[in-house]
Amino acid sequence: MPYEHLPVPAPETHLQLWPHRSLPKRGFVWFIGGTAALVALPLITLVGSPVLWGMLPFLVAAVAAIWWALQRSYRDGAIVENLHLSPKLISLTRHGPHGKHADWSANPHWVRLTLHATGGPVPNYLTLRGSDREVELGAFLSEDERIALHAEVSKLLGHMK
Repeated sequence: MPYEHLPVPAPETHLQLWPHRSLPKRGFVWFIGGTAALVALPLITLVGSPVLWGMLPFLVAAVAAIWWALQRSYRDGAIVENLHLSPKLISLTRHGPHGKHADWSANPHWVRLTLHATGGPVPNYLTLRGSDREVELGAFLSEDERIALHAEVSKLLGHMK
């Protein structure tokens, strides 16, 4: 599950959520290395030929484009949500890509957690409503992960009230 409980004093709870990454940084290195090796393999037959110099820029450009696209994907997916629950305040802080930042807070007694099975932008749309404002929780999670998160946050909110 792409979230974890962070250590905080007893009555409080802190959840940190992030998008799932199917290709970790170590796998990224192996993928780029393997791609470069497989692209270079046919070039072995061209060593010593002037055709090598005609092919080489295009193959280097292809590997560079793959590297750039994966790096861009990592930057765009650099989202972290911090949900902090205490008996007096619940707050959600979202650190998005490109330095975007958003905050929301409310009294936990009045907060309502809702899982919209249908009617939202995605199936099992998860929202928190409080302080006359509704915010989405875990927009980057899969359907099953949002359902599991709903169950866990419901239980945590029940302990806070």
